[in-house]
Amino acid sequence: MNIFATFKTRIDAVIGQLVAEGALPAGLDLSKVAAEPPREAAHGDVSTNAAMVLAKPAGKPPRDLATLLVERLKQVTDVTDASVAGPGFINLKIADNIWRDGLHDVLVQGTAYGDADVGKGEPINVEYVSANPTGPMHVGHARGAVVGDALARLLSKAGFAVTKEYYINDAGGQVDNVAAALRMRYLQVLGKITADDVKGALERKEIQYGGEYLIPAAEALVARDGDKWAAIEDPAQWVPALRDFTVAFMMKIVKEDLAALGVQHDVFTSEKALVTAGKVNDALKFLADAGLTYTGVLEPPKGKTPDDWEPRPQLLFKATQFGDEVDRPLAKSDGSWTYFAADIAYHKDKVDRGFTNLVNIWGADHGGYVKRVKAALSALTAGKGQLDVLLAQMVRIFNNGEPVKMSKRAGNFVTMRDLIDEVGKDVVRFIMLTRKNDAPLDFDYAKVTEKSRENPVFYVQYAHARGRSVFRHAAEMFPTADLSDAGLAKADFTRLTDPDEIGVMRGLANWPRTVEGAALAHEPHRLAFYMYDLASQFHALWNKGNDAAELRFLQAGDQAVSTARLALVRGVGLVIASGLKVFGVDPVEEMR
Repeated sequence: MNIFATFKTRIDAVIGQLVAEGALPAGLDLSKVAAEPPREAAHGDVSTNAAMVLAKPAGKPPRDLATLLVERLKQVTDVTDASVAGPGFINLKIADNIWRDGLHDVLVQGTAYGDADVGKGEPINVEYVSANPTGPMHVGHARGAVVGDALARLLSKAGFAVTKEYYINDAGGQVDNVAAALRMRYLQVLGKITADDVKGALERKEIQYGGEYLIPAAEALVARDGDKWAAIEDPAQWVPALRDFTVAFMMKIVKEDLAALGVQHDVFTSEKALVTAGKVNDALKFLADAGLTYTGVLEPPKGKTPDDWEPRPQLLFKATQFGDEVDRPLAKSDGSWTYFAADIAYHKDKVDRGFTNLVNIWGADHGGYVKRVKAALSALTAGKGQLDVLLAQMVRIFNNGEPVKMSKRAGNFVTMRDLIDEVGKDVVRFIMLTRKNDAPLDFDYAKVTEKSRENPVFYVQYAHARGRSVFRHAAEMFPTADLSDAGLAKADFTRLTDPDEIGVMRGLANWPRTVEGAALAHEPHRLAFYMYDLASQFHALWNKGNDAAELRFLQAGDQAVSTARLALVRGVGLVIASGLKVFGVDPVEEMR
């Protein structure tokens, strides 16, 4: 149960009563009326902006309207006090039994506590990672993978019907380039050239990819085809076959690395398959039939004009009709489709599969591409489609403050697998979610594994592990007690009276609201902040018990109060486990 949603309903009901009595005008829009925790806990338990947002349409000064509402809200069930603050905010204090009822809900629902129906089963497509199949994934891909996977889990918890998708960019020039690099490594494995020859080709920029990760691929090609491709000089004869082999080999590595990170996709869509199936032609015909394409000449690029730029007629999409700065080209000078044309076809394919609510997780270097794709989706759906693009900013890797720049496999960047092998997938996943996706992230091997409050993954996991240790001691102290969740749900929660115990229950009650808000905002990092705050409350309560014996969780001579406190401990553990589940992180039973 979302306690704050419950009080929003009660506040709306009070407003409705005042409208019925003629004290307020009819037709007030209550959609912007909120009920949420106040910024300062000392101000109360629930704060509402009702008087602020309704003052103008109600024709009353905010404080006058707030005073009117306060008198009625004091009569609402479970409200123990109501007061006006500042220019017209209203703070409510509510009965402690509300928080105790919330703890009961946690124990009954387990990790399903916080599940919501705000999504109402709406299909939503979350596309993430979508790295070019040209080599191992780097730490930037890791961040996008974690953000996308956690967001998909969060949206599922909030009631959306989520499809997790990976778009394989296997139709462009980059896969031809990596095929050329593979051939050189293939010749090296056959003994026809040396590693220095490959290095020289890289330095002369005859090939663009030269990492040693291509050697296993070359060995696999030799095992399959022998020296079949060694004597064939014409690229037209070997590029298609080696390109297909490279894509298949690299996608196998990609899927293995994603599995090591605990990331799975429901759908893998191939750009090449879309092109081969004529989907680009179909999409552009759709736009042409709608009068949204034309042949025209673009203005030169702003700033320094490239030496090779020349005005020429191109097939253009009327992107400016949908909020973009300029119309966008759909065909290159050689007549082939632009990458944008293929991307239009891909998004039309999503729409044709029943998705009009889309989320794409892209690297920060794609920021300039967002408006044109949003414009395309708007054109494809007559304005009904929704596309949210989350840009995953760069990740800098350190070890004890020293930059880590190189990978043993990739040569010039730190791979995602390097990161996982160094600290484990749970640490990688949690730390990647401690900042909003559009903020740069520093990842220090030493700091993310230290055992301190400054390390959020340790601090949260330590709270869960401490709770489990309490239960191990409780089983010895009360061998006949029913310490199951169902048994604890029957405990006498009125024995929980300390302000910090009430504070922890307040924290638990805020979990459903946090889930809903984070899901609707597409911000899974909010859950990291919530779990850290809840862990802080729990550790403070633990330390308080160490200082005052009567507040210890386990009281040998008082099983009733011990059981009530065990229920609270278990509630914290369940909610932390629920948050970690969204993050794809396993809660630990004990810290070593």
